[in-house]
Amino acid sequence: MLTALEDAGAELTDVLSTRLLVASSEQKDLWEAWSVFRASMGTHDAPSTLLGVTVLGYPGQLVEIETLAATSTRGG
Repeated sequence: MLTALEDAGAELTDVLSTRLLVASSEQKDLWEAWSVFRASMGTHDAPSTLLGVTVLGYPGQLVEIETLAATSTRGG
């Protein structure tokens, strides 16, 4: 996620909201994924949704993070 933000010219503080999808029906798995994700967010606390799903799009994929970020551009 951090690499994608950087590639788009955004920073972590530009994140407005996130959605974390975890391929598991076990609450402990969701909590483990959430703990790692929250640690990566540092002090930035954007509104977030955590969901357990049965399957994700790629074979072996366990986690998907959807991030909405906005940056401002200032013209001269």
